[in-house]
Amino acid sequence: MNGVRRRTVLAAAGGTAIAGRAATGTAHARERPGPGERPAAEPAPYEARVQALLGRMTVEEKLGQLQQLAWTGDTGPGGGQTAEAEKAARQGRLGSVLNIYGAKTTNTLQRMAVEESRLGIPLVFGLDVIHGLWTTFPIPLAQAASFDPAVAARDAEVSAKEARSNGVHWTFSPMMDVTHEPRWGRISEGSGEDPHLTAAIAAAKTRGYQGEDLAAKDRLAACAKHFVAYGGAEGGRDYNTVDVSEARLRNLYLGPFLAAVDAGVATVMASFNTISGVPAHGNRHTLTDILKDEWEFGGVVVSDYNGIQEMTVHGFAADHADAGRQALNAGVDMEMASTTLADHGKRLLRSGAITTARLDDAVARILRLKFRLGLFEHPYVDEDAAIEEPTKASRAAARETAARTMVLLKNTPAGKGKEKGPLLPLSPSASSIAVVGPFADSTDLRGSWAGPWADAFPPVTVLDAVKDAAPKARVTHAPGVAPAGKDTGGIAKAAAVARAAEVAVVVVGEASALSGEAAVRSDISLPGQQEELIAAIADTGTPFVVVQVSGRPLTMGGWLDSAPAVLQAWHPGIEGGNAIADVLFGTVNPGGKLPVSFPRSAGQIPIYYNHENTGRPYDPDNKYTSKYLDLADGPQFAFGHGLSYTTFDIGEPKLSVSRIAADALRKGDTVEVAVTVRNTGKREGDEVVQVYLRDPVASLVQPVRRLCGFRRVTLGAGKSTTVRFRLGAEDLGFWTHDRDGTFTVEKGEIQIYAGNSSRARSERTLTIT
Repeated sequence: MNGVRRRTVLAAAGGTAIAGRAATGTAHARERPGPGERPAAEPAPYEARVQALLGRMTVEEKLGQLQQLAWTGDTGPGGGQTAEAEKAARQGRLGSVLNIYGAKTTNTLQRMAVEESRLGIPLVFGLDVIHGLWTTFPIPLAQAASFDPAVAARDAEVSAKEARSNGVHWTFSPMMDVTHEPRWGRISEGSGEDPHLTAAIAAAKTRGYQGEDLAAKDRLAACAKHFVAYGGAEGGRDYNTVDVSEARLRNLYLGPFLAAVDAGVATVMASFNTISGVPAHGNRHTLTDILKDEWEFGGVVVSDYNGIQEMTVHGFAADHADAGRQALNAGVDMEMASTTLADHGKRLLRSGAITTARLDDAVARILRLKFRLGLFEHPYVDEDAAIEEPTKASRAAARETAARTMVLLKNTPAGKGKEKGPLLPLSPSASSIAVVGPFADSTDLRGSWAGPWADAFPPVTVLDAVKDAAPKARVTHAPGVAPAGKDTGGIAKAAAVARAAEVAVVVVGEASALSGEAAVRSDISLPGQQEELIAAIADTGTPFVVVQVSGRPLTMGGWLDSAPAVLQAWHPGIEGGNAIADVLFGTVNPGGKLPVSFPRSAGQIPIYYNHENTGRPYDPDNKYTSKYLDLADGPQFAFGHGLSYTTFDIGEPKLSVSRIAADALRKGDTVEVAVTVRNTGKREGDEVVQVYLRDPVASLVQPVRRLCGFRRVTLGAGKSTTVRFRLGAEDLGFWTHDRDGTFTVEKGEIQIYAGNSSRARSERTLTIT
């Protein structure tokens, strides 16, 4: 493979690595196959059965395997296709159905396919199980804030068990779209702005869903989405244009997908956006040249909802038949919702616009997935064993993980007892507590994509959780304002309630419906009159903490200065209220970190830590440098920021060698970075040790720093530990603009930083010779 090897996940380092990828100068990707079709995947125990089925199938049946229709759920234009799905299943002209769940319902439809069609090929059922089925976990962005891949894996394991028992085989998750756009609603579904963190979370969640055996009764096929660069949408507007260089594509967007592929992800979903003028659904460079050939991905590529048909709207395909032709030839194997291939495939074959070899390749990939899932041997689920509600264990998992995702943004002294130290944690023995704000007694804590199936199991509210956490306190409540309303008539009552209390908890934020797909905001401040409510509470003089629930970073405006403490709780899921109370009252010491920068103003966007330098970087004393005249430099809160109820000291990074040859790196040698962290406070707590690097002089300008390792550790008071990371060629080099894939490690100095955020200052220099 000409010196290029595939990416592997280093769980101990909390990140990703591509062993042996770079050479002294450059390393090229392996030669791609010629004009012919790509050969079949490596033989599997069922490969002979796959080929035998292919030999028996008619063209109509083959095209049917490429078709996925929607059940009664409505996730886009066209709505449900229930009757059409039943008819196609009986005819053997259907491969998959999405938006279907429930043991009895799935078994009924499966019997139509298995027992009534000519060949009896089972259907694969897919569902958007994004952060839980019955048991809703924190949104994916929150899971990334844990800086703990085990949190994502735990969600996936619980979700897979619940969903598979209800006849679901396939989840359209994890999403690994790196983005610099907090206005984009789908930031809630991803892991933020950093590819290294995103890759670690994506790989862990993939393994959590799939386990060791896809045929197991508690596992799902995962889907890496959206391929690729969807998070780069201009203006943060969903489905919008992405214009990206080859180097940016590979260095920023592709890495997490490669980590998922190497974790064994079964499927990949194409994205809605164009990639430098070519729609992702028709982009052979990304779907075939990179994904299937360079990375040797043998699984299924599925379109997004109507994504193939929409290439006509993009202005890339002349009509639906042309769209189907381009998508199949580019590398899409299964069509979701729209029916361009089922409607026009025979004619396209006759004309030579698509080939039998490519059609058979797509069908074989789908059949292999069904064999891997065990559907030919066990097409039905046990209806008596279906999990139909959250269990005590799943709720405990949701509560523990939610608490691990919360980020303490600010914690300062408040009130007359300022000499006693920071406001948090609150005392459960407080005589009176006011719980105010539009989300104080709200069950709208699940976040986007929790799904209508979870309506029967609303989250625990913050108000109820505070009452449970402080049973002897007089707990009072007033919403003050609606989540996005203009009426301020209730603010006076909320202020009165706060004034009469010893301490106040102000729960603000954005509704779940304001984030997720097609939920873009131009103004990402608190909606409605919530800032006015916070100002009124501040005027009472009562010490208060602001708990912010949201699916994205929010700008905080002037209210931040008046709030003694701020807890970013995200949309925390079914046990959200309890998890928030666990952190507020100190049962859990917060240890989460921001996976995305929080801007000071929407006018600053995009703002992200791993940016390139300009020729005139920020200088407050020089007008002619890169800055805003009316805004302080940098984000409100930086990537990696997060406080604790204890304190930590992170020592300087120590390198195993100060010099290393590029040729040695090519052969697999690594540099060990050792970082000692000590708990200097009076209670046990978590710290995330973060290692960053910068290549200050390169043939392509590199980011001012980029994350290359992280580890979340738990330490008792006064305890210390040394965390070790290994950096190889994959960490120290970068991709160039070569479309064939060229990765290079260049000679020179590399600055390595260690600390607890992207603003880490402790530094060592590594010289590559």
